[in-house]
Amino acid sequence: MKTNDLQYLRSGLRVKCEKDVNPSVRWTCLSFTVWLRTYMEFLIRVVAYLKTDYQLKTRDKRELESATFFAPYDKNIEPYIRIATGDYEELVSERGKNDALWAILSSMAHEIIHYQQWLEDKEMDEKEAEREAKNY
Repeated sequence: MKTNDLQYLRSGLRVKCEKDVNPSVRWTCLSFTVWLRTYMEFLIRVVAYLKTDYQLKTRDKRELESATFFAPYDKNIEPYIRIATGDYEELVSERGKNDALWAILSSMAHEIIHYQQWLEDKEMDEKEAEREAKNY
């Protein structure tokens, strides 16, 4: 059965922020989400969680990453994205505000590409995700 043939209760892209996420990060990610919704269809609801952690452990390999995508085997279970934003202030002092925000948006875009790969039943391809994320 193809994804387009299934009926889902919820669709769309949402963002949820932990309480102490930097307001600039929050606003930028929310604005990016609004922009993305005009250009992409999110047939199955995916929530991007903005976390205050510096890094996040992946569910499968237990490795530390700046962002993760949970891709359930069952398309009736909603996937989710987690983005670490705890190093934002350090990134600002190293790279400046715009580049720091770009780094976080780039991670978010990368995970959204993984969402698309999952939705289309494609293999998770890191190189393709990097290339496509840069296009956003």
